[in-house]
Amino acid sequence: MKILFLGSSEFSVGVLQRLLESRHKVVAVICQPDRPCGRGHKLTSPIIKEFAQTRGISVLQFEKVNQNIDEIFSLDFDVFVTASFGQILSREFLSKKLGLNVHPSKLPKYRGATPLQTALLNGDTKTAVTVQKMVYEVDSGDIILSQDLAIDEEDDFLSLSEKSSKIGGELLVKALNLIEEGKAVFLPQNDNFATYTKMIKKEDGFLDFNCLACEIVNKVRALAYNPGCYFYINEERIKVAKATICQDFDVDIGEILIKNKEFLIKAKKGAVCILRCQAQGGKMLDAKDFLNGYTFKSNRVNE
Repeated sequence: MKILFLGSSEFSVGVLQRLLESRHKVVAVICQPDRPCGRGHKLTSPIIKEFAQTRGISVLQFEKVNQNIDEIFSLDFDVFVTASFGQILSREFLSKKLGLNVHPSKLPKYRGATPLQTALLNGDTKTAVTVQKMVYEVDSGDIILSQDLAIDEEDDFLSLSEKSSKIGGELLVKALNLIEEGKAVFLPQNDNFATYTKMIKKEDGFLDFNCLACEIVNKVRALAYNPGCYFYINEERIKVAKATICQDFDVDIGEILIKNKEFLIKAKKGAVCILRCQAQGGKMLDAKDFLNGYTFKSNRVNE
């Protein structure tokens, strides 16, 4: 079959890569427009665009796909597929042709835009990837295929996204094969068990050490990549890329302890060991290197 693919993120790249290895043909990729990024606000392309162009696939970019329906459906394709696309498709768009969505959760649990982050924030030990029929109500379409996925203690957003995208690509190819062969079975979801994820904001990355140590570490696993996690030392923002739970010690919440070249911070019911962090204006470093060069102006965080 001929496929129109809509995606933007690392997750969508993994799905597209497996699709390109199948018997199906990708006629074009639609993604978000290039946007300013970084300190220099350099115009940067979505990663899916860069990947598609290396494979010789036509790329279309729309700020609002729903305002370009005529152009999109003038293309010759049988099915459109979305995977971490980032725009809501209108009823008119969805009514044109069959659409499939690759969603990294055990639907109907974790509908919405942040299923992987939510699973990590909640400390889940398993999730799933689901291929569903596209409908207007978010992630509520009939399920074609689903496969469970274990979440390891070491998993963060990037590793879990990579695992999910590989499974998603395999499931998508299987689903398209079943549809082409007239063997696909579409199973309705039970809306009574539906839960919805929230959008993540920059301020959600703040690390409050009045929370449980496990909650802080889960937040780093989920949000360190985007939008970023941080706390303050004497009003200086310290970014955190990796952390783990460590042996507790008897001091006040928020107090810093440097022990055996480890960067420890007391939390509620436990302590957090900072493994990778970045001072304001500096580089992201392993904690050992950070401690060698950083001058602490306070022995407490977030005061």
